[in-house]
Amino acid sequence: MDSVTMDRRFVLAFRLLMGWTFLYAGAWQVLSSDFSAATFLAHTKTFHDIYAPLTAPAIAPVLTFLVKWGHLLIGLSLVSGLLVRVSGVFGVALLLVYWTAHMNFPYIESHVNLIIDYHIVYATLTAWLVVANAGHVWGLDGWLANSRVPGHRAQAIG
Repeated sequence: MDSVTMDRRFVLAFRLLMGWTFLYAGAWQVLSSDFSAATFLAHTKTFHDIYAPLTAPAIAPVLTFLVKWGHLLIGLSLVSGLLVRVSGVFGVALLLVYWTAHMNFPYIESHVNLIIDYHIVYATLTAWLVVANAGHVWGLDGWLANSRVPGHRAQAIG
């Protein structure tokens, strides 16, 4: 097996793994009647003054809707390989928000995680998927590029 095939398999595997992570979270949140982003943000420590206003009764339902459906759509995008460069940027932004929201500087979520936790790992991996143009590797972005759809710019991979 050549290195290009191996690289493409890793891109696909990581895209599907991150896609499943977002998709499962989104499906659970959309189907759950008691999920609220405000509950999560009310417990922030390091950046509490930034996140506390988002828990206001007028903002919380809108934010909860955006988080639920954002997770679901990012997951669907990554799993299908459609619009990965767009959804990946939103995924990275969301993961960085979670990272700072969990922060009790210099610890993240607990004393076990000093500055780095899984949110940073996921954000880095998602950023890599954007840069690697992962939707073109056995995904709908690649299919669209190869079908010569008008207005969709094709890019070569690897």
